[in-house]
Amino acid sequence: MLLNWIYKSFNELTPAELYSVLQLRSEVFVVEQNCVYQDIDGKDLKSTHLMAWHNDNLVAYTRLVPAGISFEEASIGRVITSPFYRGLGIGITLLEKSIEQTLATYHTNKIRIGAQLYLKKFYEGFGFVAEGDEFLEDGIPHIEMVLER
Repeated sequence: MLLNWIYKSFNELTPAELYSVLQLRSEVFVVEQNCVYQDIDGKDLKSTHLMAWHNDNLVAYTRLVPAGISFEEASIGRVITSPFYRGLGIGITLLEKSIEQTLATYHTNKIRIGAQLYLKKFYEGFGFVAEGDEFLEDGIPHIEMVLER
């Protein structure tokens, strides 16, 4: 499947792209995971956004956050693959591209994430290492993880 990977700052997003991003995040993080939380948290405005499109469908997305907003280090968040496109390896490519783009965009060699605990092994496969204790965020177990290159 041929995907169109697009990387944009918040101000470059079209209204249709922003709508698709917020719709997918709501579909998965709020409805599928049954988690009521404030998704629109102000971080989108300062972040850059990596999107994978198949025709007019948003297939996968991440928010790349500069240092000093979520953590002291640059961060990758809102990592998501559409339920209709799971199991095709898109999440692997998404994270590879997210890491590459975060390191290049923010001129850093360190990325910190707040990972949902059930995805710990997935992130370890990319070189992330758990740091600190597990914690609950919006009722879901998480752990901070760091990647250094």
